[in-house]
Amino acid sequence: MFIEPNFGGGRRGWIEVICGSMFSGKTEELIRRLKRVKIANLKVEIFKPAIDVRYDAEKIVSHDTNAIQSTPVESSQTILLLAQDVDVVGIDEAQFFDAEIGNVCELLAMKGVRVIVAGLDMDYLGKPFGQMPSLLAKADYITKLHAICVKCGNIANISYRKEAKGPQVLLGEKDIYEPRCRHCAQE
Repeated sequence: MFIEPNFGGGRRGWIEVICGSMFSGKTEELIRRLKRVKIANLKVEIFKPAIDVRYDAEKIVSHDTNAIQSTPVESSQTILLLAQDVDVVGIDEAQFFDAEIGNVCELLAMKGVRVIVAGLDMDYLGKPFGQMPSLLAKADYITKLHAICVKCGNIANISYRKEAKGPQVLLGEKDIYEPRCRHCAQE
């Protein structure tokens, strides 16, 4: 369970990264944290990559269909332009952003903004995905979540693609991916 730090007085920013495989609850946890921020009456802006339209063009939606309004953006630099005078920035599907997402998060944190980022830490081959390694290195707090392997019931950390052909980025759901442990992903 993540506990928000209390710095007593001056506003200091930080970066939180929520990572794991598909179906591990990353977006659910991001939405939970952002709803708490709204309850606290803090000013928040929420972003997602414009290419992610699986559930909704504008909302961040979890696999359990919990949702929160967001702004789809084409590049991470747009986040800097739109996140003016905010207390918290939420970012979903960070692995799909360009190479500047880590620097954008760092700049926001230096301005005193709490930045909460969720994304896949590995692709379907079990390799580090997109800019997530950089974000994990810059993070002040990291939460790694696990799904349950559909083959053996152990913890799953691989977003196994049922057909291993095609590009690294292939948006899909349970029709294309399933959570597997490292052993069952090799079968």
